[in-house]
Amino acid sequence: MSISDHALNVDFPQYKELIRELRQSDATFKEMSDHYDKLDKSIRGLEFREVPTDDEHFNQMKMERAQLKDTLYGTLTKHGG
Repeated sequence: MSISDHALNVDFPQYKELIRELRQSDATFKEMSDHYDKLDKSIRGLEFREVPTDDEHFNQMKMERAQLKDTLYGTLTKHGG
């Protein structure tokens, strides 16, 4: 089973420098991106180890990751054009 890395730098390579800058200058962006990274790592860990987890819980985690990514992407496009 292929497990995708959804790190912000991987999914948005065109914003790599801006992500770094915002993580240093915007506390809200840093907090949200840290939470996103932890959530993504947890999801990938569950997928990799094929740990049994409640489908509803797993889907909820994925939905939260998608919502965070949308919010973070909005911030990136706002600051980076």
